[in-house]
Amino acid sequence: MTTPVVKSNFLPPGLVSNLQQVLASGNENVAVSYEPDKCDDDSGRASFSGDEPGDDIGLKPIILVTNSDGIESPGLSYLVNALVSEGIYNVNVIAPQSDKSAAGHSISLKETIEVVTAEINGAIAYEISGTPVDCVSLALSGALFSWSKPLLVISGINKGSSCGHHMFYSGVVAGAREALVNGAPSISISLNWKKDISQESDFKDAVSVCLPLINTAIRDIEKGIFPKGLSLNVEIPTSPLENKGFKLTTQSLWRSTLSWQAVSGTRNQVSSRFTGSQLGLGMQFAQLSRDASAAMLDKDQEEDNEDLDFRALENGFVAVSLLPQSGHLDSGTESAASNWISSALQMGQ
Repeated sequence: MTTPVVKSNFLPPGLVSNLQQVLASGNENVAVSYEPDKCDDDSGRASFSGDEPGDDIGLKPIILVTNSDGIESPGLSYLVNALVSEGIYNVNVIAPQSDKSAAGHSISLKETIEVVTAEINGAIAYEISGTPVDCVSLALSGALFSWSKPLLVISGINKGSSCGHHMFYSGVVAGAREALVNGAPSISISLNWKKDISQESDFKDAVSVCLPLINTAIRDIEKGIFPKGLSLNVEIPTSPLENKGFKLTTQSLWRSTLSWQAVSGTRNQVSSRFTGSQLGLGMQFAQLSRDASAAMLDKDQEEDNEDLDFRALENGFVAVSLLPQSGHLDSGTESAASNWISSALQMGQ
């Protein structure tokens, strides 16, 4: 049987509704082709508060959840369950089928991705074969859901911190950034997972720590007072329930050195302009997994600065960094965001 291919922004609402019914039945897989959006405005897009008369979806805020660890990750499961349990949100999930933690802001350009329904109680959920950015891009395109802009996009909870330079590699941060550049408020959340110390239940504790901030953000987005043009990156310490409070931080130059190791070497006939027809040494390399404990801070940055993201995190604070849409954070925007965070945390406690 030929698998249908769905292209972004070309489906009428009725067909979108039928597509969702087919997916919800669990009997069909759908391949989706990504094409860059050629439309610069939001005209013709569905309202993010729902567009079906009498449908309950129009009575509750729509929250979109994605991640980079994959659809079956405990961080996603605990977060979605908590949001559903609140009983005041319509929770939609679209996440990668497998771990895409270091995918960065990559997209599946000129490729098809498979979309399959996922079973998550109380939520409309899909898993896809693409990246975290594919997840958010597809969700906001109007090709899969009957809405195009949820009230808030939450990416996480990621296993491992995304401080410093790791933000550039991080798939969980990229998911939130993709929402931001498409005009949807977003939050990325990571847990400072430590090998041989952390356990799965820490994700449940992490949810209880960040849920008040999420609820306050949703409330203020509805009121129109949530900081615009910013995404919040929330880093939760290794022992979530022992945190010392939330702290607005500055992105550091914290990084871990890439470690490569040769895993095999064989003699192969190599054809290239360098070796011609001579025998060349074919080798295979693997990048070793990176542990946060092996990371370092760039010597150009003051190590004793307590406001750096990784420093605050290691000191037991929940580190909140601001990711601006424009790539530049002016002092006025930073001050306004700082005031909002201070107010939000007071309301959430």
